[in-house]
Amino acid sequence: MYARRRHVYFVMMGTCLVLFVSACAFVRLWSVPVAVGMCVVAMVIPPLAAIVANRRGPDDRWWDDDSGDPQSDAWWDELDGKRRRR
Repeated sequence: MYARRRHVYFVMMGTCLVLFVSACAFVRLWSVPVAVGMCVVAMVIPPLAAIVANRRGPDDRWWDDDSGDPQSDAWWDELDGKRRRR
């Protein structure tokens, strides 16, 4: 899962760079409003790429991790109906 998220992140950031560089290099010579629109789209991509790269997948079992507090872990295990290993 991590490799796929990393690949999607780099594709999104590469798209961002291509949009920004092409808007500033040659699209502005053809149409300034289109270049500004491309820059706006390029501005939105990095936060979305960070969200994609940092989201947890269905295989990530973060909710089952112990918190480090035995009393709290025992309380949550009791609520979840789990038996603690001794």
